[in-house]
Formats: sequence, structure tokens, C-alpha cells
Amino acid sequence: MDTGGRTAARARGGWQLLGVLVLLAAAAPIVHRYLVGYPEDQWQVDLEVYREAGRSLLIGRPLYEFTTEVPQVLPFTYPTFSALLATPLVLVPFAVAGWLWTAFQLALLWVTVGVAFRPLLERAGARAGLAQGLVAAGCVWISAVGEGIRFGQVNALLVALCLLDVVRGRDGVRLGRRHLRWPRGTLVGLAVAVKLTPGVFLVHFALTRQWRELRNAVAAAVAVTLGTFAVAPEASFEFWTSALFASDRLGPNAGSSNQSLRGFVLRLYLSDGATQALWLALVAVAAVLGFAVARAMFRRGSLVGEVAACGLVAVLVSPVSWLHHLHWGVVVVAALVGDGRALRRTVVAAVALSTAWVAWPWIGANLLASGDVPVVLARVVQNGGLWWACLSLLALWRLVPDGRVRPVPERDEPVPVMTTRD
Repeated sequence: MDTGGRTAARARGGWQLLGVLVLLAAAAPIVHRYLVGYPEDQWQVDLEVYREAGRSLLIGRPLYEFTTEVPQVLPFTYPTFSALLATPLVLVPFAVAGWLWTAFQLALLWVTVGVAFRPLLERAGARAGLAQGLVAAGCVWISAVGEGIRFGQVNALLVALCLLDVVRGRDGVRLGRRHLRWPRGTLVGLAVAVKLTPGVFLVHFALTRQWRELRNAVAAAVAVTLGTFAVAPEASFEFWTSALFASDRLGPNAGSSNQSLRGFVLRLYLSDGATQALWLALVAVAAVLGFAVARAMFRRGSLVGEVAACGLVAVLVSPVSWLHHLHWGVVVVAALVGDGRALRRTVVAAVALSTAWVAWPWIGANLLASGDVPVVLARVVQNGGLWWACLSLLALWRLVPDGRVRPVPERDEPVPVMTTRD
């Protein structure tokens, strides 16, 4: 590399470092609140579940029978492969694990923003690193992202795996001087093995006839699952035969934080039969429409839009989708804004981002408890995450244009007039 190239590289590195500092400054109040000022008995409660699951595998304790200490009393609900991945957390004190996991989530957010917002960031040229920090600073205040930091959740990892796979699976990523490539679909398969909700991508691959990606994803998920059976056969058998089907292990399904369609129906407090029938009907509608949006994103060449739509489908159709599951909102905003040149898309993306900052379920729950507003209005606010997901799917459908490269017509052919909705 010549002197000019090294100077440019150092300049880019400087801007990138400044961007990282911007993200850390924006995240500091959130981190301080949840890692410094939070009560000890509520500190990183989900991370504690993962860590204790890893400990269960190491000491031979029943994985799906053990619960954390009072007052949380939380069981482990994920596939056994997740517990296997969590075993390194046992090697450090819990307080250290909490800070390390928070740093890991922020690093994953940095990566997610860099991949999802790439068309927008490239417009900043050498200052792309600073732009990435500014965008990430806005995204870290998304309610779902903050909730992930609060609980020590795994959603940042799932979103990053699926996004990297779909968007960068063809080209890979550069790590220093090395270029890391993988068969496209593999990372989605690993995400499915960690938690089942990314399985919506398998359905999407099938509907869009991405057979190679589907094959790779299934092969990866099956391989690590069978490998986990070999390491922890009893726990694996228990998960796939009983723990998987016990939805009551996930906590109060009718609670405000459950922003899935099932959570919405449960909060209507209908009879059991009516609840089940209405939920299944709504899931069928959401699946048809949601996968149609994901298929449209595929046909329009919007890889980020594919990920966003599939993530939203997962939130809607899953029996339980806690507020932190809407970490997919980072990718949704990226798909909506594109390169930032279309005013209408930029305005909608800004509205989506600012409304995602609000913890609607908790506001709705407080309104219900206070009695200051009509119950119907309080319920509408309580389901704000659900409405956000539905409206985001509609916005993706309406605003993301066809970005595929069309062949250049021959010289003797008339050039068609190209119009877009933007």
C-alpha cells in the first residue's frame, strides 16, 4: 500500500474510532441504568438463565427442571445447543459475564448497522465510520435493543447471524487481512439451532425457491442439533419431546411484554376455544401477508428487506414474542431508509425509528393501572409493538422499490421510461 493509501486508511480508522465512541456515549445511560443502577435480584436475569443452563450441562444437573433463584424463578427454554454455547459464561464471575455480554451486544449492534445501513453509510465516504456510529447511536435507543441489554438477551446475536447470512452470504466479510466466506444459509441454520424463531427463514427460502440456502440452513441446524444430542442426549431428548411444547415455561403469556398476535388475543380474555380459533386465524393471515412481503423483497432484490420482513413475521406468528424480540426493528429501519435519497422513505424511516424508541407495552400497562384513560385506548397502547410490526410490514411493501439491475437495451431498441413510486 502506498503512502497515500496508508494515510487514507488511517483517516478512515480515525473516523471509525470516533463512531465507536459516539455509540458508547449514546449507550452509556442505558448501560448505567441496567448494569449499575438496577436491583441485584433483577440484574441480567436472562443471562443468568443462560449461564446456569451452561452450568447444568457441566455438572450434570437436569437442564429443563432447574430454575433460577427467587424472585425470578426462570427456567431454561431454548434448545440444548444454546446451553452448550453458554458454558464459557460459567468460567467467569456473573458480574463479569454481564458486562462482557453487554459489550458483545453493542459490538453486534455495530456490525448490524454496518451491514444493514451500508447504502446510506457509503454516502459519507471516508467518514462512513462516524456515520455508522451516529446511526448506531440512534438504534441503541430502540426500546427492544434497550430491553435486550436490560435482560442480557440473545436477540442481537440472532439478528446479526440472519442479516450477515442473507446480505453478506455471497461475498463474506473481511476480518483484517482475511476474507471469511461461508455457504449462504449456514448462519441462519445456526440461528435456528440457538432459538427456533428464525425458522421463518426456512419457510421463506422454500417459498422463494432458494433451495441451496434452504439445504445449507437445514444441514447446519441438523448437524449442530445432532452433535448436541451426542454431547447431552438426555437434555436434548427432553427438549424435543416435552419442554418445547410447554408454553407456560415462557412466563405469563398474556403479559404486556408479549407483543405477538397470541399475546394480543390472550389480552382479550375470551374463552379458551375462541382464543385458540382467533389466534390461529390471525396467524394464518399474518403468515400469508408477511411471507408475501418477504417474497416481494426477494423479487425486488432488497436483501435487507428480506431479513426485515422475515423477522417481523417471526414476531407476529410466534406464540410468545417479548418486547426485546423486536430487535429486528434495526433492520426494518435500514430497509425503509435505503440510501436516504428518497424523501418519503427517509421520513417514514425516521418515524419508524422514533416510535420504536417508545416502550409502548409498559406505557399501556401503566395507563390500564391508572384508570386515567378508557380501557380500549389503554389496550391499543399496550399492543403498540404489535401495531408497529404490522405497519412496518405495510411500509416495506409500499416503499421499498425494485433495486435489481436491469439489462441495458440494445442500441436499436427504444429505451423504456423508468418510473418508481419514490
